[in-house]
Amino acid sequence: MKHIIFGGNGFVGRYTARDLLAAGEQVLICDIAKDASLPIYEKAQFLEVDITKPDQVAKVPIGPDDIVYSLAARMLHPIIKRAERYEYFYSVDYHGAVHIIDAMERAGANKLVQFSTDMVYGPLQTPPPVMVDHPRVPIGEYSASKMALEDYCIAKRAQGLKVSIFRPRLIIGPGRVGILGKLFHLIRLNLPVPLIGNGKNRYQMVAVFDCASAAICSAQKGVVNGEFNLGSANPPNVRQLLSEVIRQAGSKSILIPTIAAPAKVVLRLLDRMDLPLLVPEQFEIADHDYVVDIEHTMRSLDWTPKFGDQEMMNDAYRQFLAARKS
Repeated sequence: MKHIIFGGNGFVGRYTARDLLAAGEQVLICDIAKDASLPIYEKAQFLEVDITKPDQVAKVPIGPDDIVYSLAARMLHPIIKRAERYEYFYSVDYHGAVHIIDAMERAGANKLVQFSTDMVYGPLQTPPPVMVDHPRVPIGEYSASKMALEDYCIAKRAQGLKVSIFRPRLIIGPGRVGILGKLFHLIRLNLPVPLIGNGKNRYQMVAVFDCASAAICSAQKGVVNGEFNLGSANPPNVRQLLSEVIRQAGSKSILIPTIAAPAKVVLRLLDRMDLPLLVPEQFEIADHDYVVDIEHTMRSLDWTPKFGDQEMMNDAYRQFLAARKS
């Protein structure tokens, strides 16, 4: 039995591969590129695969007992113009993942770890924490493509597919700054940092290390059928989180609260003009007290998040500075 990680060269994939290899497992990484500098390639096998091309996915040597991790995805950073978003996201996040499931079926494999996103929930309709049965109302092409894939996976369970669907909050950790780069740039330059709303809401995150450990916890149980939220425990509010980053950075930046409603009107207008600063999935929920329930995940998978938002945010800022110097 081996672990096949589609997107294993990526953010969550490389840490999942690292931890599996450390446990003595056999790992095959399938991705469009290989970063040969990563230590995982001292032991992991690599196969160049573009999941948008079903003929390439079909050549992956999937065995009936293998566990497959579908982690290849297109993300919200960099920001894509409105007219291009459907094809950009659906080609990989839906169709590419479907190609993987189809290849598993042909190989007789039925154990899949699938990463989705918490953004399938859309604007919150119930008080936090957000449970896995919260209505799914995606507000953009990225989250809509993920919901479509979830529905495909859930339908396949009736045909014997065992699939853990993970819905992580904003994933943070070494190797990716993403949308946080805009905030960090302002802090580095001692400029005011605008908030959408008053900053008293919580905007939960999750460490990439904790995402990898959740995937492996499910795999160790033979892949647990279900949907699972991933997030940190006891996240601080946005004002506390950013104030501490500013303090540790020695920056003179100040936080500028705004009235959320007019700020969102401006952001929607810019998006429609193809001059997006953020995409709807980001700004529409930026002032929500957005915390997902993780108790269900902890109980079902014997998983516990080990890293807090503040710790990871401070580390991310230090990495941001280091990357600018290199």
